[in-house]
Amino acid sequence: MELGIGMFGDVALDTKTGKYRDASVKLNEILEQVKLMDQVGLDVFAMGEHHRADYAVSSPEILLAAAASITDNIKLASGVTVLSSSEPVKVYEDFSMIDLISKGRAEIFVGRGSFIESFPLYGYDLSDYNQLFEEKLDLLLKINNEENVSWSGILRRPMENQTVYPRAFNNGVLPIWVAVGGTPESVLRAAKLGLPLIVAIIGGMPRQFKNLIEFYKQEYLRAGHDESKMQIAIHSHTFVSDDQKDIDQYFFNYKSQMDRIGRTRGWAPYSKDQYEGGRSKDGALFIGSSNEVADKINEMKELFGLTRFIGHMDVGDPAHDVMMNSIQLFGDKIATQVR
Repeated sequence: MELGIGMFGDVALDTKTGKYRDASVKLNEILEQVKLMDQVGLDVFAMGEHHRADYAVSSPEILLAAAASITDNIKLASGVTVLSSSEPVKVYEDFSMIDLISKGRAEIFVGRGSFIESFPLYGYDLSDYNQLFEEKLDLLLKINNEENVSWSGILRRPMENQTVYPRAFNNGVLPIWVAVGGTPESVLRAAKLGLPLIVAIIGGMPRQFKNLIEFYKQEYLRAGHDESKMQIAIHSHTFVSDDQKDIDQYFFNYKSQMDRIGRTRGWAPYSKDQYEGGRSKDGALFIGSSNEVADKINEMKELFGLTRFIGHMDVGDPAHDVMMNSIQLFGDKIATQVR
């Protein structure tokens, strides 16, 4: 099983000044962290896309290109590309360039997006939310598989025998995963297309997703795809320390970001009981000692038949040295127990 780390580039709010932490500092810290991920032998780094003051990364492609120049082996993925508000031609071109720089290490995780700020920013109508994703995924897959593209849809001008360059490192083909939050329709789409599936499990109990993942497996095979090529991943909030003080302190980082998001979504303030419930054996938070987190990942591996686990590790912008320690433990202690 592959192990990876995901990030959104959270920047903490200084309550005294009312300002967010310097994005330049954060971006350079992320690059140091990715370099360490590569050094400790992790398989994947996934960078998310947001267009808000509390996140430093609006363009995963730029960050991943920088990471490609300082790493040797780790795969570099978007986590996720909000495809509904992106241009598929540009998405392919950008990731193809990352792929060429990194000699075949780029991947695209596509999703509809749980944050909607990119839609009005780029001039898209939220009423087209589902159709935008369907059309753009169809076009992206066509570009990925064909050098000369003819395509037509409803919400974008057609393409007629147009070429898209440069082509990716592996005969022009990039790995494209479908990222979902739990809707059966999205899972069914991925299964029918034979695309790898990554499920965001960030709340409740992971076992609640068992039927959804079994549904994917069933429909993937029903569509006639090769079982040996089936790939299933989960993406969950993760933090590792063998010092309980760090685990206790991380609650405040985690709460700050959950409350900031929650204020716009009508959530109640995040509580310590929620945190400890999530950290429990049946909860969705992979936060704890290296042994605790390894045991939980192994349980998910067996429960779902995972081929990949992505631990989302920078919620609430923990201190750089704390992040580096968490990454080191993830590579040194957890990887040896779960692979």
